[in-house]
Amino acid sequence: MSNILEMKVPSPGESITEVEIATWLVKDGDYVEKDQAIAEVDSDKATLELPAEASGIITLKAAEGDAVAVGAVVCLIDTSAAKPAAGAATEAPKAEAPKAEAPKAETPATPAAAAPTYAAGTPSPAARKIIDERQLDPTAIKGTGKDGRITKDDAVNAPASMGTPTGGNRSSSRTKLSMLRRKVAERLVAAKNETAMLTTFNEVNMTPINLIRNQYKDAFKAKHGGLSLGYMSFFTKAVVRALQLYPDVNSMIDGNDKISYDFCDISVAVSGPKGLMVPVVRNAENLTFRGVEAEIKRLALRARDGQITVDDMTGGTFTISNGGVFGSMLSTPIINPPQSGILGMHNIIERPIAVNGKVEIHPMMYVALSYDHRIIDGRESVGFLVAVKEALENPLELLMNGDAQKALEL
Repeated sequence: MSNILEMKVPSPGESITEVEIATWLVKDGDYVEKDQAIAEVDSDKATLELPAEASGIITLKAAEGDAVAVGAVVCLIDTSAAKPAAGAATEAPKAEAPKAEAPKAETPATPAAAAPTYAAGTPSPAARKIIDERQLDPTAIKGTGKDGRITKDDAVNAPASMGTPTGGNRSSSRTKLSMLRRKVAERLVAAKNETAMLTTFNEVNMTPINLIRNQYKDAFKAKHGGLSLGYMSFFTKAVVRALQLYPDVNSMIDGNDKISYDFCDISVAVSGPKGLMVPVVRNAENLTFRGVEAEIKRLALRARDGQITVDDMTGGTFTISNGGVFGSMLSTPIINPPQSGILGMHNIIERPIAVNGKVEIHPMMYVALSYDHRIIDGRESVGFLVAVKEALENPLELLMNGDAQKALEL
């Protein structure tokens, strides 16, 4: 007697009413084990794995790409079905009967004939091959051969007309955007349309940070279990300091009200297999350099492995986006609503700058602050970015209280 279990879509988070079946990891009729991942489902905030609630034979009730409501049945599991024996013999393929070879047709000898007369504009065999390969229009080629015939040279030298395909691959494909990607697109367009977004720029001399990293990175890694001392901890600490100096940047608009926060939850934009993810480093103001690096690494690994959750990305009072890892030299990052500001980091390039009246070469980075001008004025935006620059160019005094070893917990 069969015992059928209905598997329903669990709620991935508050306010989420439907999900999309991104990928089935099993086929209809497969035997699945309890807690085995059977599907990946997309919500508008994250991609999550759906584990089997019991062992048995599965019957799929939704197709990939289907939008299904939370609580809807997506598959059935026959829990009374026996697990197939391992290594069960499969039916041997039937041997195909040998095919009789078709007799080769003899080519009759062609009697010699007089050379044919060609009409003007007729390609020679060699010219025809080139015309077909280049997809040329023979009527647009002027023949220079006898009686106006198109020669091989005529075809080789014929220019391709504007808009004429030239033999390259011209295929295309259409795929449905994931629910996560559609939500990201919707939020980015809303940010452009519903905020008074401006961007201000500055540049940072990265020499002081590089000196500290070069001096302590090996000891930091050895002391903290292989954890690397990266740039993100310096930037996060600098942003926290600047947010405390300019609290309007750590505020949001809600209707006719301004909501200000006395904590700094820093959203960090990372690239995952399903697209852009923005997990949150909670209470960054209370974290040490080691704490920031450990938390960012944890969140980045979860995003890379598709294990990021809605809770990991909920909230955030300010965002840092590092386009420099992809080689971006300068950009205008888009605000992550409902936040009011986002800091864009870029790649580090050695450039000549004036130092005490002399030209020196230093590793320089452009930084960009996009902000909502409805709530942040020019004084606050420029002051905030200058405060970030000051902290990054004097990290020992402004971020480490003059003691790098203590700040790095060495």
